[in-house]
Amino acid sequence: MVESIMDKIFPEKLKAGDEVRVIAPSRSLSIISKANRKIANDRLEALGLKLTFSKHVEETDDFLSSSIESRIEGLHEAFSDKNVKAVFTVIGGFNSNQLLKYIDWDLIKKNPKIICGFSDITALNNSFFAKTGLVTYSSPQYSTFGQKLYFDYTLDYFKKCLFENSPFEIKPSDAWTDDEWYMDQDNRKQTPNEGWLVINDGAAEGTILGANLCTFNLLQGTEFMPRLFKSILFIEDDRTSKYVDFDRNLQSLIHLPDFSGVRGIVIGRFQRESEMTNSLLTQIIKTKKELNNIPVLANVDFGHTSPIISFPVGGTCRLEVAKDKQLLQILEH
Repeated sequence: MVESIMDKIFPEKLKAGDEVRVIAPSRSLSIISKANRKIANDRLEALGLKLTFSKHVEETDDFLSSSIESRIEGLHEAFSDKNVKAVFTVIGGFNSNQLLKYIDWDLIKKNPKIICGFSDITALNNSFFAKTGLVTYSSPQYSTFGQKLYFDYTLDYFKKCLFENSPFEIKPSDAWTDDEWYMDQDNRKQTPNEGWLVINDGAAEGTILGANLCTFNLLQGTEFMPRLFKSILFIEDDRTSKYVDFDRNLQSLIHLPDFSGVRGIVIGRFQRESEMTNSLLTQIIKTKKELNNIPVLANVDFGHTSPIISFPVGGTCRLEVAKDKQLLQILEH
């Protein structure tokens, strides 16, 4: 397991002219409309990236996914191809953890490159780091780039994290949305952002782990779970996880023997359908004595609302939380 920064592998950053391979380790490209694909293609090509697609990326089955064999082949081909500099997942879903026993980890370690996505891709991001030391990225996936409106904040942090090497500070967005944007790109309403929610004061620096909480918890007890040694957890859940689900999923994580290695927690914004409120979230955190002495910051721009930041799973960050000042800085990425 990865324990120190000496064990980490940071892939080369993106630059104009790089080839990016789109793969479907979870749900299929077939569910993405032609119109939204065009927006995504145009936006990525405007960054100077050359898009190629896995030959199995359009396959689909009753689960809107494809066979393990097809998905593994797409992943392995992307990492084997010397021309490919980064691997973008199409979208999330429910089953990327099916792939973990079939991945050639030596191939991944010998051919380190960017892999990015969020939601169900949390299983891949964290297992890649646990098994090889490769730093991965919780970031917009291919489908996310298909958003027509209100994408500037997401794109800005994507470029800071994936194209640049310098540390960067995260600031709250001005506004956010919680909508099925892919259904009607032109009729979207933004909500003004009230800023971050301070739950526990404190300061910490550590290795970033996590992302989608219920998916991260699928790795518990397996060889694919990264150690929580000197970590700062970034966690979020989507609309299918109500506040009671978040409570028990977080409690399950706290029960892990090495949870004492967690130095801080950053929580992504909840979707309205989760029924989470600032009051309920504060109660959840305050009832867990294991969290009493670590900083906890919530309503940060990542998860299943828009816009979202990009952050490195396996990278490092600095977290300072107080009522009058909050700092969230990505250091190594």
